[in-house]
Amino acid sequence: MSNLSGSFLRLVSIMDDLREKCPWDRKQTIQTLRHMTIEETYELADAITEEDWNGIREELGDLLLHIVFYSKIGTEQNKFTLAEVIDGISEKLIARHPHIYSPADSGIKVNDEEDVKRNWEKLKLKEGKKSILSGVPKSLPATVKAMRLQEKAKQVGFEWENKDQVWEKVEEEMGELRSAIGDWQSADHDDLAIKHKRVEEEFGDLVFSLINYARFLRVDAENALEVTNKKFIRRFTQMEEEATKGGKDLADMTLTEMDSIWNSIKKRT
Repeated sequence: MSNLSGSFLRLVSIMDDLREKCPWDRKQTIQTLRHMTIEETYELADAITEEDWNGIREELGDLLLHIVFYSKIGTEQNKFTLAEVIDGISEKLIARHPHIYSPADSGIKVNDEEDVKRNWEKLKLKEGKKSILSGVPKSLPATVKAMRLQEKAKQVGFEWENKDQVWEKVEEEMGELRSAIGDWQSADHDDLAIKHKRVEEEFGDLVFSLINYARFLRVDAENALEVTNKKFIRRFTQMEEEATKGGKDLADMTLTEMDSIWNSIKKRT
């Protein structure tokens, strides 16, 4: 613990020096740091997806720097201190885990992680949250937001009983999307925009249902899609390289020719 304290205090001291002596650091505000914080968070997410432990360590350091930076600015603005940030999360963790920190005779017990989640949400409502969904940030990417909304709703029992029911919902939404597409394709000019809006809505419903199904399969939909994105990038790049080796450009090739290379790459990988 002493080494940890020394390392943390060293970072705080460096932040104090930079804020006082470095022109760039002096210029930063919470607004200018915001987009950089988001970028660092995504870089950490990439490292986690790749299971790059050295990358995770480095990106965690970058995020820790941002926390210290915001706290330094908060202190300068007489809004809050770093100690208040740390004490605040410590008190919150204690309050949200009564099964650990309450007296032994309190009778508060949990059987599994789902009990912990339910208690967490109930405690948040007691603290003043107006809705169980209010803790989901508005700016989250849509896929992550869908997962979080579904997880939150589950804590109050708004949940399918099993994955087969969820798949039936997926198939129902697929049928509604097909119907909407048919209506759009047969619509006259005046109704095209309205019909296309319904296609968009039904497509969103289908994606939401698939994300829900992924949750029942214990699959992180956001991470699964990102793995597929990376796989597509890797294979497409290899296809470009092979086409170049053959003296061709993808733009001048037929779909059949590109598909042949693609399938060859799939077999190899």
